[in-house]
Amino acid sequence: MSQSSAATNLHSSLASLNSQLLLAPMAGVNDPVFRAICRRLGAGITYTEMISAKGLAYGNLKTQEMITALQGDKPYAVQLFGDDPQIMAAEAHKLALRLKDDLALIDINMGCPARKVTSTGSGAALLQKPKLAASIVTEVSSAVVLPVTVKMRLVCKSNDIRTLSFAEDMVASGAQAITIHGRTAEQFYTGRARKDIAGALVRHLEIPIFASGDVCTQDDIQEYWSLGVNAVLAARGARGNPWIFSGHKPSIIEIAEVAREHTVGLYEFEPRKLVWMRKHLAWYFKGSPEALKIRKAVQTAVSLEDYLVILDEASRR
Repeated sequence: MSQSSAATNLHSSLASLNSQLLLAPMAGVNDPVFRAICRRLGAGITYTEMISAKGLAYGNLKTQEMITALQGDKPYAVQLFGDDPQIMAAEAHKLALRLKDDLALIDINMGCPARKVTSTGSGAALLQKPKLAASIVTEVSSAVVLPVTVKMRLVCKSNDIRTLSFAEDMVASGAQAITIHGRTAEQFYTGRARKDIAGALVRHLEIPIFASGDVCTQDDIQEYWSLGVNAVLAARGARGNPWIFSGHKPSIIEIAEVAREHTVGLYEFEPRKLVWMRKHLAWYFKGSPEALKIRKAVQTAVSLEDYLVILDEASRR
């Protein structure tokens, strides 16, 4: 493929996400069934869980499962994390060859604040290592002919210039879009995310800017749109609420039906993952009259039948 054709493909692929609400990557949440449900209910694209490039290189079975997608959720995005530019590039190249047109883009995580990630020099730790971060983006961008994007946080709470400069360096290294979460790594998910930093990046850079952080209501989404961002990523606001992508307020019957679809689908995909439905059902019914009862009931649920009985009782009330 010529360089001009590649550039055209990059532009058109990202342009298709303009004004779209996307499902952000969430560890232990974004199973293939949940992603497909979000897609059906309006998500522009979905992201996998955060994937370890080294885990892929080592052929880890669980890591391989995480990049699976159902037919209704294609094309989709894969988010990689790691601290080795060569491994990141090699695994990105393999993913592109394996998934072909099913792969919308590769996102490089530079925002995860979890200790088990940052202690390896990955995730948000890269915010303090701009040269290494730039090298990763350069190598991955050179290894694939599809959009490579970067997910990042505030580099410093009191100095926006450092955040803008880091993002600028990533763009110079080949990033085709930047997703910004308006908290520092030290904040984790406490306090309020700064939405205004997304607007600052829109004004500062000439590439698509995606925004995340505290996307829980339609007002939150509209606030981000008012800043001129190209796409908004819903994370915690989508847990148990895939209707956030359509703005629809579901009835308890609708909630129970989708929760049942999720439960059965996850069991059919991988029975070992059925235990994930304990937290998913708690999220689905959060704020409902049945919430407390369901949270207690799922703690002893083991079999698929156990979960379905809980859902049947919830839908009859």
